[in-house]
Amino acid sequence: MAALRQRKGSRGKEPAPLGSEPPPQQSNCCTEQHHLERRLLHGEWSGGLIISTAVGWSVSVGLGLLCCIYVATLHENDLWFSNIKEVEREISFRTECGLYYSYFKQLLQAPSIQEGLSGLIHDNLTESKRTINLLQRMNIYQEVFLSVLYRLLPIRAYLEPVYFYIYTVFSLQAVYVMALYLTAWLLSGSWLAGALTGVWYILNRVDTTRVEFTISLRENWSLPFLALQVAAITCYLRPQLTALQQKVAVWLMFVTTLCFCLTWQFNQFILLVQALIIYSLDCVDVLTPAQVTTLYLVQVSGLLSVWLLQFCNSMLLGSLVLSFIAAALLVRHCQPGVKTGGLAVRLGKLLLHSILVLLLTCVINLLAKKVLQLESDEHIFKFIKSKFGLGPTRDFDASLYLCEEAFGPLPLDTLGRLAGTLLLPPYILTLLLFSKTLGAAALHNLRFGGVSAERKRAASETEGSRATLHPDVAYNLLHSLFYGLLAFSTMRMKYIWTGHMCAVAAAGVCGPELWSVLLKAMRCHSRVLLRLVRCAVPLVIMGCLYYKFWPKLMEELSEMREFYDPDTVELMTWISSNTPQHAVFAGSMQLLAAIKLCTGRVLTNHPHYEDKQLRERTRQVYQVYACRPPEEVHSLLRAAGADYLVLENSICYERRHRRGCRLRDLLDLDNGHIMDGPGENDLDLVPPPHPRFCEAVKTDAAPYASLFTRTFQNKTFHVYRLKKKRKKSSRESRPAE
Repeated sequence: MAALRQRKGSRGKEPAPLGSEPPPQQSNCCTEQHHLERRLLHGEWSGGLIISTAVGWSVSVGLGLLCCIYVATLHENDLWFSNIKEVEREISFRTECGLYYSYFKQLLQAPSIQEGLSGLIHDNLTESKRTINLLQRMNIYQEVFLSVLYRLLPIRAYLEPVYFYIYTVFSLQAVYVMALYLTAWLLSGSWLAGALTGVWYILNRVDTTRVEFTISLRENWSLPFLALQVAAITCYLRPQLTALQQKVAVWLMFVTTLCFCLTWQFNQFILLVQALIIYSLDCVDVLTPAQVTTLYLVQVSGLLSVWLLQFCNSMLLGSLVLSFIAAALLVRHCQPGVKTGGLAVRLGKLLLHSILVLLLTCVINLLAKKVLQLESDEHIFKFIKSKFGLGPTRDFDASLYLCEEAFGPLPLDTLGRLAGTLLLPPYILTLLLFSKTLGAAALHNLRFGGVSAERKRAASETEGSRATLHPDVAYNLLHSLFYGLLAFSTMRMKYIWTGHMCAVAAAGVCGPELWSVLLKAMRCHSRVLLRLVRCAVPLVIMGCLYYKFWPKLMEELSEMREFYDPDTVELMTWISSNTPQHAVFAGSMQLLAAIKLCTGRVLTNHPHYEDKQLRERTRQVYQVYACRPPEEVHSLLRAAGADYLVLENSICYERRHRRGCRLRDLLDLDNGHIMDGPGENDLDLVPPPHPRFCEAVKTDAAPYASLFTRTFQNKTFHVYRLKKKRKKSSRESRPAE
């Protein structure tokens, strides 16, 4: 919808050992780490340790602020945001981002906070002929919080609302970097790992975030809280925590889980993957039963709290993650002896246990959805089934997702970019090392499950090695693996994976495990050399990255562009000046979100797709781009309450997508019509009996002119006012005698 044009005048401490129980005899390195960790936990701080910790925290804050300033500068340079008109600023909030920002604007324009909240709870502007509770349907509590804060703080005189909004989102990027920094620090025991994490995150900005051009997107609000939650889980799973430290960690996990779930509608699917990670670690005895139960209950309490805040949103109660957690806890309670016996017996019990959990999960979820009459999330499951070839390929809702590049598989050039910043090689090495250790630890636990600690230690000494892995390292390993698989299947999910990927790779570079293996293989292992390598290598990597990428960053920051979309600006100006305040507009979801933000007019449909009735209405409104007769299109639009229709040439004559993925193709397939243009069609498709409406209405032929009147047009948009159908008189309707 918008275009950009070139603007003239451009311008530590050592980490804990891998073993969850220290063996009788440890190396000097591991013994020193153990004592250092004990001093940290019991408050025995030395002067050097205090200085190192202070430096580490200072570097984390500095890198966070650097990332925040970096993305804010890119946003300003890309749009010349400080010099364009207000309507252009609002148009720059693309697609659903504009819809979310419109509620922040709506709350600020309300006479009072109470009236603004009442307008959200009883909203009749977002969907015509319907009154909906926006706080229940959408995750917009962040807009509510910011609008209230802006009203209460004395900043109106020197900070415009739009800057207050976007600076808050950019500031969350600083929180995101600091959370990843802390995770890497905890895993490696060195704040240099955190510094390397921050550098990698910034240099891989294309693959770690898209906040500079999708500011209001829900993931930009929620992913920083997810990173904070992972850091809290990492802290909670560390050994030798005191009771008070455990309570603090649990409360941090709950608060961050609540904030994460409250700010993103896809929270249940992200938490489901996390629950599967916890379940996997529970099956191989890496986590204790108390830790597993606590982590599950944190997830449940976070989701239920959001359920209450969202006015009992049934979609959360019918989520798979709640059904899975209930099934896992119930089956574990009914099978107390599942972790006893030899290797073969225990594997058989675990297989049966997992099958029962999955079956019970499906039963609970189906019953919950039947009782709640829940159909809001069915489009997601249709998309998943169609993506893996398990469902119908012509479903309109599923095809809308499948044809978007963001929901396709991860492009292979992503790996090339990650390797170019020296991130991918150490990440792969770290994964291989930790996966081998976790596999050995899982096998060891399965072989000696249910035996005493003394017998387990004796068996380990007989085998000549300790196959154990700290729970915090194991959790982060599986977190990276599971979300990596999710990213490879769906490109949009890569932003969950790549940020954590930076932390894992940095922990491998700065931790002792990888270098101990290499130095022992070279027969030159010593405590001094290990510490030297752990400090020197990250510094060398950061030096190489500075030499290679600093000039590119400066060149990127010197590129000046300007927002340029005169056709959309002209359309919004015309709507604001020439249509009634409560006029209802029909059109594409993306354009209507901008109309809602810029003009405040009523919409027939919008990009927030989490409602079955809205999805069906969107499909009906989109018939304006299908081969349908004018009478039928007019009836469908009138049923949705539309007064005006906005047609876009970019959709009617679309060339952006391949054949079969253009919106008009999806509608033709859904209607059983042959797609236009060269190419093959399925044999069951038939030629359309009517011309394409968006093309035929522009001819002003009599059947169209009698129902639609063109009121505005430019190179991109055509606006039509819907006429009322003329009722036939009794004489006309009477049959001839």
